[in-house]
Amino acid sequence: MNASKAPDPYTDPRAFYGSELRRLREAAGLTQAQLGARAFCSGSYVGQFEAAIRVPQVELSRRFDEILGSDKHLQRLCRLAREAKGVADYAVDVIDLEPRAKSITEYSPVLVPGLLQTANYTQAVTRAGQPFAPTTRVNDCVRARMERQKILSDPSRPMLSAVICESALRSHIGGPAAMRQQTSHLVDMAQRSRVVVQVLPFTAMAEAFMDSIVALMDFPGSPPLVYTEGARSGRLIEEPDAVEHSRRLFDLVRTAALSRAASLDFLRTVHDEYAAM
Repeated sequence: MNASKAPDPYTDPRAFYGSELRRLREAAGLTQAQLGARAFCSGSYVGQFEAAIRVPQVELSRRFDEILGSDKHLQRLCRLAREAKGVADYAVDVIDLEPRAKSITEYSPVLVPGLLQTANYTQAVTRAGQPFAPTTRVNDCVRARMERQKILSDPSRPMLSAVICESALRSHIGGPAAMRQQTSHLVDMAQRSRVVVQVLPFTAMAEAFMDSIVALMDFPGSPPLVYTEGARSGRLIEEPDAVEHSRRLFDLVRTAALSRAASLDFLRTVHDEYAAM
């Protein structure tokens, strides 16, 4: 995981965090490996923070502050860096990892996956989830999600395989016009070579059911991860047994879902229904 260009620490909060971590570590006379050993992580992990490759971690920042005697300096910088992503704090880590993945396999029971959403659909979802948020906050969320989707247009970025429940397609998020646009977009995306979209119909949900968003991420040269998300909460799972368990569950869901071709037909049918409204 190498950075292609060193970001400016005076304009990038993540880079400023990294430069401060390096400054404090060197002032303490510690190597990356030595700091990592004391903070219960690897030296290469410390190096990724210093190079602004990985987004700062809250718990590790607390440990770094304790080890380096920097009060809560790194914890404050960590907060700034994570807020700068323009997404909910619990989702920052997984979104930071998405571009580095070899493949992303996602199951979504209620909503269209974020990487496949249109701007109008994202706006409607954000408005529903944050009814009292100012317009600027909603617009920031929409821009951040649209920015994430650029990885699907880059052949060097991960392939996406998504299973979407029929309930997500039948929910009138944003009204018929927004859903007509959203289902049209899904039809287009489902025909891309690097995107696989499958629909889990109501009739098959008894065969395989998970009640939260689940995303499995495989990386070149690194262990796979699982991300689960519920109402205003998310969790990144790294334990091998838990990751393997989620993979087996997902295999059941994918087997119960319609084939790629049948799913495309299903999406076209749902789109035509919204077009007729």
